[in-house]
Amino acid sequence: MQRLRRTKILIESGLAVCQKLSQQILQKYEVTVIVPPHNGLVMVKVRDQAEGKLFYLGEVLVTECRVQIGTTLGIGLVQDHQPKVAYHLAVIDAAYQAELPEVEEWEGQLAAAEDDLARIQAGEALTLERTKVHFSMMNIEGAH
Repeated sequence: MQRLRRTKILIESGLAVCQKLSQQILQKYEVTVIVPPHNGLVMVKVRDQAEGKLFYLGEVLVTECRVQIGTTLGIGLVQDHQPKVAYHLAVIDAAYQAELPEVEEWEGQLAAAEDDLARIQAGEALTLERTKVHFSMMNIEGAH
């Protein structure tokens, strides 16, 4: 599973899922914290839809952590102040980068979590759709 997809699933699933997976690594391997969880700011780059030009929208608060398993580095980066999530993401990333045997078991768990998230998002979208105003059905006074 690609890093971007995996990280998105883990962040949206929350701390409990991240912690569950990283604990499997922490119990078996020596994990060295290279850079402890700390806050920082990153610039958010966006593309203007009208002109197609890139510009910086502003800054966003992130929490970053770097760990090492053996000689392999892992990074955890998450929006807002979430030091525990950043740490567990870094451990999981290092495990994937080191191709530890535990990561093969995680693929199914992450796919199931992704399916759960998709169902939740579909339900939320349906709820929002019900509240959508349909202007074509509105009876406008004075219009003939």
